[in-house]
Amino acid sequence: MALAQGSEPKAGEKPKQPAKEDAAAAAKKIDEFAEAARLISGPAGDPECVWLGRRIVSLMWRDDLDTAFRHLDLYDRFGCPGAHIQSTFRCVVRHGNIDPKVPESLASRVNSCWIRPTGDGTDPEQKAAPAAAARANDASQPAAK
Repeated sequence: MALAQGSEPKAGEKPKQPAKEDAAAAAKKIDEFAEAARLISGPAGDPECVWLGRRIVSLMWRDDLDTAFRHLDLYDRFGCPGAHIQSTFRCVVRHGNIDPKVPESLASRVNSCWIRPTGDGTDPEQKAAPAAAARANDASQPAAK
């Protein structure tokens, strides 16, 4: 005969506080979005771009390309920059394998690469503008003989 066990704590046991854990997790996510908005100029720092972009990069890493492409359509619809996805994924791949036994390792790497995809602390859009200007400047000058 099986006895039903109640979920009430026994005398002397402390009740679990899932509300506090949930609140801490929510605060951490808000802090991550605020940090991204502060460090990334342009739409790549918008909360919807950060959330969708990190999901897309994680899905790409796990070889779930069908789902990643469906998310990418939504990412584009919000006006988020596709170049930031490419730079972030390049950063994730460049840093090597991720230990599948550590569940947070992928999320942590994707988050750090989202904020600094080039690894040198610069935003890809900021880095591209001076490079494009330098190429345009070089093209306008006559070649030396």
